[in-house]
Amino acid sequence: MNTPRTLTNRFHPLKSSYSDTPVMVIDTEADPHEILEAARQRIRAASGLLETLYCHKFKEADPSDIPNIVNALYLLTQDGNELLEITRQRLPTTTPEPHPL
Repeated sequence: MNTPRTLTNRFHPLKSSYSDTPVMVIDTEADPHEILEAARQRIRAASGLLETLYCHKFKEADPSDIPNIVNALYLLTQDGNELLEITRQRLPTTTPEPHPL
């Protein structure tokens, strides 16, 4: 049976949550390739949104859309960053070989 301490260590709450009680978490024991893929999806979505905004005519944009756009970009990049950090922690650490002179 899992103890609360084990669950606390296994499930990493996302910082992008607006609640004191985490409802979205990263399973730190999931396959690192799956975690990396989730990070890639979020970062690509944020990049796609930024590219769309770059090409968009801002004269036609509604100023009330700006908070929605910023919020979407924040959620995507923050979650993607946390997923990448979990993946980095899961990868085996290796000592780099000395560079030949």
